[in-house]
Amino acid sequence: MTIQLPVTTPLIELRHVTKTIGDGVETTLVRDISLAIEPGEFVAITGPSGSGKSSLLYLLGLLDAPTSGEVFMQGRPVPVDDEAQRARLRLKHLGFVFQFHFLLTEFTSLMNVMLPMRALGKISEAQMKDRALALLASLGLEAHAHKLPGQLSGGQRQRVAIARALANEPHVILADEPTGNLDSQSSEQVLGVLRRLVDETKRSIVMVTHDLGLAARADRQLRIVDGRISNDIT
Repeated sequence: MTIQLPVTTPLIELRHVTKTIGDGVETTLVRDISLAIEPGEFVAITGPSGSGKSSLLYLLGLLDAPTSGEVFMQGRPVPVDDEAQRARLRLKHLGFVFQFHFLLTEFTSLMNVMLPMRALGKISEAQMKDRALALLASLGLEAHAHKLPGQLSGGQRQRVAIARALANEPHVILADEPTGNLDSQSSEQVLGVLRRLVDETKRSIVMVTHDLGLAARADRQLRIVDGRISNDIT
């Protein structure tokens, strides 16, 4: 008897995507990459400096548009030349965590987490506050909700950034060297949070990292060399 496995639509898919920059003398950042990110995946992207890791992440996150090729989100094509539409899709479906947390220094942790919800504008102020407080509490930050970023440790700031990334209940979290600016203990805490998000909420995470030890704890490892996927290990 043949068991039919359910067919899922990739959350994000790149088809033959290339990205070049420069006038006159062009530099190719990503070369003819086809890649699908499935629901519930934890994907680590590794490779040498300048290999195209972050460029690939920005294409997956709709922060950049390809020079050629197609991008799909949940099976629907993403308009390459419509930045406003890409911004709406990012706000609704994607969350971002970077090496430097990019929290607004004059805003408390609570206010920083509420920012994406305000931008989306789908729930009331009271609901935004309740959700932000619940997210901070889920990351062990309930006692720091009313502190400014300057009053927090590096690891705490990065966990606030993760809470902010989760604010609009995105399908995918894209993390660019999320532990690159942290000590080993804080790095372990942040990676533990990301791992739990995949295991407990079935979100997908795509993480760029230079740390092969961290990458080994993902479900899938992509190695990028000269703008191409040289290895894809699950």
